[in-house]
Amino acid sequence: MKDELRYKYKIKRKYFQHSAREVAEGAIYDAALTLLSPCESVFIYNSFGSEVDTKKLIATLISLGKRVYLPKISNGEMFAVKYNEGITLTKNRYGIGEPEGEPYAGEFDAIVIPLLAFNRRGYRLGYGGGYYDKFLRTSNAEKIGLAFSLQLSNEFNEDGWDVPLDLVITEKGIYSFNV
Repeated sequence: MKDELRYKYKIKRKYFQHSAREVAEGAIYDAALTLLSPCESVFIYNSFGSEVDTKKLIATLISLGKRVYLPKISNGEMFAVKYNEGITLTKNRYGIGEPEGEPYAGEFDAIVIPLLAFNRRGYRLGYGGGYYDKFLRTSNAEKIGLAFSLQLSNEFNEDGWDVPLDLVITEKGIYSFNV
């Protein structure tokens, strides 16, 4: 069932385009920047495909002097690597740009997470690899999803290994979960 939902939400997100998408991404960017500005260190996904774009947000955080980390997958594990503009990104097997460098083992103020869908209990439907849930279990950082409002779903239930988000930022507002 989750595979069908993943496909459905990939299609919904893919066809959300043009000016409506630009306006939605602008609202998400503004809200995310407001929430992340007090943070000193942020682990954030490097957007690809039809995900909510994080490129501008990453560049702005770096320009504000924040420590920014991007995910890297190696040997079935995801870890954080410090990122600055000018560092070359190499595409992984999923087509996502990853920085070269040593894994960072410290804590973050916030973790910004991609998703295909989210429910009203704060759980996300990811891509099915389990990388983020495994990574999130080791952190006390605020867990923030970025999504378009069309990604809100009541069509799935979380599994026992799923880690809930604290917030999801959409163009229509911020969903806060008391988990």
